[in-house]
Amino acid sequence: MASAKKHTPATARRAKLEEARRKERARERRSRIITITAAVAVVAGLVAGGGYLINAADRQDKAETAAKSSPVQAEKSWDKLGREHVDKKVDYPMNPPVGGDHDPVWMNCDADVYTEAIPKENAVHSLEHGAVWVTYSSKAAPTDVKKLGERVSATPYSLMSPVEDQAAPLMLSAWGKQATVKSASDARVAQFFTKYVQGPQTPEPGAACGGGIAK
Repeated sequence: MASAKKHTPATARRAKLEEARRKERARERRSRIITITAAVAVVAGLVAGGGYLINAADRQDKAETAAKSSPVQAEKSWDKLGREHVDKKVDYPMNPPVGGDHDPVWMNCDADVYTEAIPKENAVHSLEHGAVWVTYSSKAAPTDVKKLGERVSATPYSLMSPVEDQAAPLMLSAWGKQATVKSASDARVAQFFTKYVQGPQTPEPGAACGGGIAK
């Protein structure tokens, strides 16, 4: 008759050690699976997020291209505008002026919002440098003035000031271009900025908008 296997202390220790190693290998395997799964999820998220960002950027590019290539509805245009530097008041044929002879020094137009009227001859020089000039009268709604001021404050090559004797409460001007808008949420506001801030109408693209007159 075969004898029963003896369980010595050494045998018991080896069995416990082997069981501990087996459990450790199982834990390591689970950890690897969790790590790989998390990594796959992160990569998938990055791919999806990257695709979303790329699509959003593409949509933005297409919107800007459409804004630049499409005419601004009901805008007025002038050409053959004088560009001489003069040290006198100029009688402009439009109000606010969109071009013509002007002061030798430009009005600061590096996202500058003026709460008082500014010299038109200096503002015209800013337009020559590619700025968009937002103007308003006392008839404009305060909420519109505030919202347009926020846009100008965030946009280099733009300036804003009151022009009390203009024909409408809210007007946008660039060199040779002008539009009357109904409110700050008028879609033509964004289009006008996209199209004319340093746009193709600019006689002196890249010229400074800082270092001029600050009121």
